[in-house]
Amino acid sequence: MSTNGTIHQIRKCLSAIKDPYFYPLRMKSKSTKRFNRHQSDTYKCVAPNWRKPKGIDNRVRRRFKGQAAMPSIGYGSNKKTRHMMPSGHKAFVVNNPSDVDLLLMHNKTFAAEISHSVSSRKRVDIIAKAKQLGVKVTNAKARVTTES
Repeated sequence: MSTNGTIHQIRKCLSAIKDPYFYPLRMKSKSTKRFNRHQSDTYKCVAPNWRKPKGIDNRVRRRFKGQAAMPSIGYGSNKKTRHMMPSGHKAFVVNNPSDVDLLLMHNKTFAAEISHSVSSRKRVDIIAKAKQLGVKVTNAKARVTTES
């Protein structure tokens, strides 16, 4: 058997492995262009928030060439990497130290994000608990007072 054949066999075996930690998922960023409402640039009273055009002669609804694109399911991101941060974690909002316990078994998938309304004294407790359990905190340096 040639070396080329053995390489193919190795690749086939590796592709059969379905362990998510073996091949970490890579985020593929798509375009984040906003879909603006038709004629929102022309009229001040028409807000840019997307609304589907419903007129019988509307050229955007009829998808004429050169007109604004309408949102569709094809613009969605990959289901496995949706809401994923570049670190590979998904955000989980934490309000108190007991919320960090929920992430104990999911520390590879989720990262704690301290809510904006949490005081600086409580933040220190949350960060200490997360460090003890091995949970990543995305905004660990925010509003933590250090006396020098």
